[in-house]
Amino acid sequence: MKRTLLSVLCLGSLAATVLWITYNNELKIRYQYPKIYSEIWRRNEKNYNDFRSLLHSQCNGFDKAIITQANSPIGTHITKFHVVTESFYGKIPSEHPFLNKTWDTCAVVGNGGILYDSYCGKKIDSADFVIRCNLPPIGNAFEEHVGTKTSLVTSNPTVFLTLRNPDKLLQRVEPFGDSMILIPAFGYLSSLSFKTVRTLKELNNPSRPVYLNPQYMSNLTEFWRNRGVKASQLSSGLIMVSVALEVCKNVHVYGFWPYSIHPFGRYHIPHHYYDNALPKSFHKMPVEFDHLLHLHSQGVLRLHLGTCEK
Repeated sequence: MKRTLLSVLCLGSLAATVLWITYNNELKIRYQYPKIYSEIWRRNEKNYNDFRSLLHSQCNGFDKAIITQANSPIGTHITKFHVVTESFYGKIPSEHPFLNKTWDTCAVVGNGGILYDSYCGKKIDSADFVIRCNLPPIGNAFEEHVGTKTSLVTSNPTVFLTLRNPDKLLQRVEPFGDSMILIPAFGYLSSLSFKTVRTLKELNNPSRPVYLNPQYMSNLTEFWRNRGVKASQLSSGLIMVSVALEVCKNVHVYGFWPYSIHPFGRYHIPHHYYDNALPKSFHKMPVEFDHLLHLHSQGVLRLHLGTCEK
């Protein structure tokens, strides 16, 4: 009887917590966000330069975000368990692909359901450099909303679990052409990541796999932790926005909205623009979004939450 009562109380407490979080998020969507977010946006050169300088001094994505021969000579301990061998050294870029190169406009495209029926495809594709996350579906029914141009796309190792069949792997990566595929390969499922890269090479796929640098990730995690993002893992989206702010003069962010209710129409939207599968992750999406919204209001980057011109 006592155990039953305790279970009921725990379930009741959990339900109350969920309702409170839902209610609190609804209040933010209805009252707080409309006051902070504005479609009429003006870039603030000083705020942009100040924030970019902080990122560069503490994280240095220009030189460190991607593992290269320049920042990881033979014998370098990438992690406690991974050392750069002569064989691996010959397979990584000689220098950072962003080195001494700054693009004028960059689009960082998340996979949020807010892109569903957004008609932002042309606007996204007009950017000089386009970054996407986790090998999302593009083209066909999605093209007019998310575009197809891709300069760099991330892929979490967990994605490769569903792509062990070579035909499925090719089908997933072919839409991205010769873009860079950024892989965090020195942690969970590292052997699968390296095997997938070998398979792509054997299949003569034109994509350019590159590896996310754990040292950069450690610095970036600390950078955002000091600003209140205390998740065990940063989302791919926040990582890519951080990189973009170092290598791009004008950063436009699409598909970043962590709620199931549209901020303007107040109607329900899917979790992703291509499905409604809920994430199985430890990311703090609402917390990350609040920081992006703050950077938008400061004129550091432009966050797109509405629809684009057809």
